[in-house]
Amino acid sequence: QVQLVESGGGLVQPGGSLRLSCEVSGGIFRIYDMGWYRQAPGKQRELVAMYTNLGRINYADSVKDRFTISRDNAKNAVYLRMNSLKPEDTAVYYCNSDPPNVGSWGQGTQVTVSS
Repeated sequence: QVQLVESGGGLVQPGGSLRLSCEVSGGIFRIYDMGWYRQAPGKQRELVAMYTNLGRINYADSVKDRFTISRDNAKNAVYLRMNSLKPEDTAVYYCNSDPPNVGSWGQGTQVTVSS
């Protein structure tokens, strides 16, 4: 069983920045492709950034050049640095593998971008 705990969300003004953290336990972290997902009210959950176990990185077009994903295998952690935040980035952010382990979704962390 894999447990995922997200943190770092909050309220930020447009143009501001946040850094999200994800702590992973219960799995062999280094073998997984890890990603950040988000879900806004009434919207489907979407993958916004992915960092493979071989170091390849992919971003959704909506966040490209603004968000940066990183991982630390020694700490079993994955991070998401979000810059130049926009109101449309408002969502609950989750971490999970890619493809996701459907039984391991955490509570997520709320990001609200508003003036």
